[in-house]
Amino acid sequence: MENYFTREQYSDVVVELIDLSRATLNEAEHLKGALMKDIMEGFLKFVVDLKHCEFMDSTFLSTLVTTLKHLHSKGGNLKLSSVNKDIQSLLELTGTIKVFEIFDTKLKAVKSFS
Repeated sequence: MENYFTREQYSDVVVELIDLSRATLNEAEHLKGALMKDIMEGFLKFVVDLKHCEFMDSTFLSTLVTTLKHLHSKGGNLKLSSVNKDIQSLLELTGTIKVFEIFDTKLKAVKSFS
């Protein structure tokens, strides 16, 4: 399952590329584990790149929201990049569009931490 996520690091910013078309419960657990490992290692700046992701279920979205709240409590942040219109609609429908900063590309999201 881990091959569905590609971790990149730009200085102190961790980028998780979601390399699958459907992000669901199973993938949410793996993403949570990867993000929590990085947080425990001291990373507080994250970008989740959804370039290849066409669908996200509520469990996966909940993992992103929970991680964002955890990071905020530690002074960190999680930003989204490359969100397609279907996932954008989900974010709007659930009201979570207001809690995430969303960028067109991962590099713009990474630079926003500067």
